[in-house]
Amino acid sequence: MKTKVAIIGSGNIGTDLMIKVMRLSKTLEVSAFAGIDPASDGLLRAARLGVATTAEGIDGLIALPSFKDIKIVFDATSAAAHAHHDRVLRAHGKRVIDLTPAAIGPYTIPPVSGDATLDAENVNMVTCGGQATIPIVAAVNRVAQVRYAEIVASIASKSAGPGTRANIDEFTDTTARAIETVGGALRGKAIIVLNPAEPPLTMRDTVYCLCADTDTNTIDASVRAMVKEVQTYVPGYRLKQEVQFERIGDNDGLYIPDLDERFAGLKVSVFLEVEGAAHYLPSYAGNLDIMTSAALATAERIAEKAFA
Repeated sequence: MKTKVAIIGSGNIGTDLMIKVMRLSKTLEVSAFAGIDPASDGLLRAARLGVATTAEGIDGLIALPSFKDIKIVFDATSAAAHAHHDRVLRAHGKRVIDLTPAAIGPYTIPPVSGDATLDAENVNMVTCGGQATIPIVAAVNRVAQVRYAEIVASIASKSAGPGTRANIDEFTDTTARAIETVGGALRGKAIIVLNPAEPPLTMRDTVYCLCADTDTNTIDASVRAMVKEVQTYVPGYRLKQEVQFERIGDNDGLYIPDLDERFAGLKVSVFLEVEGAAHYLPSYAGNLDIMTSAALATAERIAEKAFA
């Protein structure tokens, strides 16, 4: 029997996640879909697909007859709303997967976190930029200590809905913290760019790591192995070009303000592209795809571990 799940948030992320669960999952079943706009495309689509819906948010979800059988709830709303949702859902004994940058539960990046966070009542999926770049930081860090990591996530403006736009500050803060706590960097920084270009550009991510000098072939192999692991659940994830290396000597050391030190060692630059599977939005919305794919992979692992 499949594990029943619910989704809160009828915007781009929630709707794409609903479709992914329906099309791809052999272990999960969407039992309910909640939003606050009765005219939203997500709620209308869910109703056409036979899913129980409510436009009364968390209160409406709890009132649905199917709520009692739901084991896992995905929250695809906003960081501000998630704190309330989390309290309510956990009071009802539900496991929560947070797709906002609220970061109440432990950060979860599937190929890096493994099973370490799966017993938590609430797990946080960081951000789209974090899902795309933190695996690379971790891949470099497992070869040589990363002293500083900076990521730049560039997404098509059309793929950023109101929830994403309302969470820009939380995006940068949460991603930077996860670069450190999950990726292993001593200090992290995150930047997001909403690109208004027409036609819309596919998601691009740049990862810069300053690490101890070591064999570049070993780092290259580690990065490529990580890319293959992410591709198991996000097929459109790929290196845009070869991994770039630059050695910085003591005589021209690079000053890192956040660490108040001069750096000498290896600079690693990794350029990524994330093409979406186009389950809901067009393929340029790789930012949407990697977030929902990571959440789906995490939910399936939780279900197998806790409810099988």
